[in-house]
Amino acid sequence: MADTTNTIKHVASPLARQTLLDGDLTRPVAGVRPIRLLPWLQVVKIGGRSIMDRGADAILPIVDELRKLLPEHRLLILTGAGIRARHLYSVGLDLGLPVGSLAPLAASEAGQNGHILASLLAPEGVSYIEHPTIATQLAIHLSAARAVVGSAFPPYHHHEFPGSRIPIHRADTGAFLLADALGAAGLTIIEDVDGVYTADPRAPGGERAQLLRETSAADLAANHRGTLPLDPALLEVMATARHIERVQVVNGLVPGRLTAALRGEHVGTIVHTGVRPA
Repeated sequence: MADTTNTIKHVASPLARQTLLDGDLTRPVAGVRPIRLLPWLQVVKIGGRSIMDRGADAILPIVDELRKLLPEHRLLILTGAGIRARHLYSVGLDLGLPVGSLAPLAASEAGQNGHILASLLAPEGVSYIEHPTIATQLAIHLSAARAVVGSAFPPYHHHEFPGSRIPIHRADTGAFLLADALGAAGLTIIEDVDGVYTADPRAPGGERAQLLRETSAADLAANHRGTLPLDPALLEVMATARHIERVQVVNGLVPGRLTAALRGEHVGTIVHTGVRPA
């Protein structure tokens, strides 16, 4: 009987017995622009502390604006965590919890904010969906409704990077990772400031801070000092983006800013990523 142990179930591949960390081997595949899965999708991230924590005065006008935008766009609306997440961090750190345990706790508050927003948009058929559903069934949900709501926190959870006491990958970073992975048309981040400033406009001496109408993730990472209205980790993630060429940060407390941004108008700070136009 012939010995076939060396031929059966074998798939010829240059990656056989090699590491996927070898750039020379992976470059023919990894070096090309991947397919955009949902190129018609607009991703909107709504700040937890900046918007959701302010209550009805801030939330209801944005809900009304989103409702009017539904005929124009198909939206993935993602919510961040607010002050309750900071309380969770404080208690968790007192208990000595590792960063991988703090991440899902903070993510749960972002999900709670998402449930609030989805409930307010329920008459339009909008619902809240969890990350596994976003990953596998987002398209069918968006064929049934013009928008869905989810948590902006990335689902690293217990696999969060251990180099920090609190999770470095938070809502802004999670929203960008999702938008880029889906090949979305764009990402708009809604905060309570007009955009990114040269310094924190609310800190002492903030009256001298100047609004940056346009900048890049690389410039912010290299030159910005002080507090940013964005997760610091977002700047690192932007450098390796595959689809999203720019992100606009707008003031959600000003009526009409979100509408204008989704229509392509420059009404906040545009932050360019590391992607080159195709």
